[in-house]
Amino acid sequence: MIEIDGSYGEGGGQILRTSVSLSALTLKPVRVANIRANRPQPGLKKQHLGGVELTARLVNAKVDGLRIGSTEVIFQPQERYGGEFTLDVGTAGSISLLLQAALLPATLAPNPITFKLRGGTDVNWSPPIDYLREVFARVLSKLGPSIEIQQIRRGHYPRGGGEVLCRVIPVQHLNSIKSVDFGEVREISGISHCVRLPEHVATRQASLAIEVLHDKLGIKAAIHTESYPKSNDPHLSPGSGIVLWAISENSSVLGTDRLGEKRERAELVGTKAALQLVDEISTGKAIDSHLCDMLVPYLAVADGMSEIGVTKITSHLITNIWTIKKILGTRIEIEGDIGESGVVRVFGQGLLS
Repeated sequence: MIEIDGSYGEGGGQILRTSVSLSALTLKPVRVANIRANRPQPGLKKQHLGGVELTARLVNAKVDGLRIGSTEVIFQPQERYGGEFTLDVGTAGSISLLLQAALLPATLAPNPITFKLRGGTDVNWSPPIDYLREVFARVLSKLGPSIEIQQIRRGHYPRGGGEVLCRVIPVQHLNSIKSVDFGEVREISGISHCVRLPEHVATRQASLAIEVLHDKLGIKAAIHTESYPKSNDPHLSPGSGIVLWAISENSSVLGTDRLGEKRERAELVGTKAALQLVDEISTGKAIDSHLCDMLVPYLAVADGMSEIGVTKITSHLITNIWTIKKILGTRIEIEGDIGESGVVRVFGQGLLS
């Protein structure tokens, strides 16, 4: 059994998600101890339980320690399955983080998979579903699998209630990629939304983002606004946010996002998201700082050497690489220092479904 120290680095839930994801993919049992040891409230929360439970269903895994507050999980996969899987986090726990755990084994499943998930779609400390659909899924398609993400209803903190449908057409193996330089910007798009709030919140977020991007890059962004009349708003909790993405001449995609917060003007939300995208583009690299750590596990099991340019070498990336090496022993090289842009080379193991 592979032993993983969940307190390494940031000591967050990412180590657990990556560990069970790779365990499910390789069918190798794993024990993760000291889970979230460096957090104010160590141990599992509902969204961590959900991610492990969902991944376990894909491989009929035997799981010990799956309870709130547990700091140790033993995950023993048995056999891969396809089909339909439904899970309700029961809170505003991030649906994106559920998918972060389950999608990797799903891409090499024996049959197509459909996830029907309920929880948070736009919550702190996790990528919004819009980002997963418009950035993550686009880049992952270059590796071979087809991932279709449909947001049925948004879910904000504290009540959640968001609903997402995700369909995965798996492949026999993942392709390696070379995506180092971003190239010239071809277009910028985005989604600015608000629920259980006045329509002008989404409009003001979008307007300032468009203004900043045109001023800094000379490009008029196409940002769709999404809002609901007060009399016909099905959402459970109020909230707002904006996701932006830029597509280059060579089909590279960079994305950023920003959630609205109490006492923060909508104009500032849009401005901060736009400036962050400008910063990502200015590095000239093809993979943004949010995507790089999510992408590396896929490259680790792809067929051949992948080379990606990352806009920022993050602590999340370093932690995920450490976890991958502990479980797979994959050779991964980083060119550059933490906090700066750089290049990552991953010598994939060519795992087959």
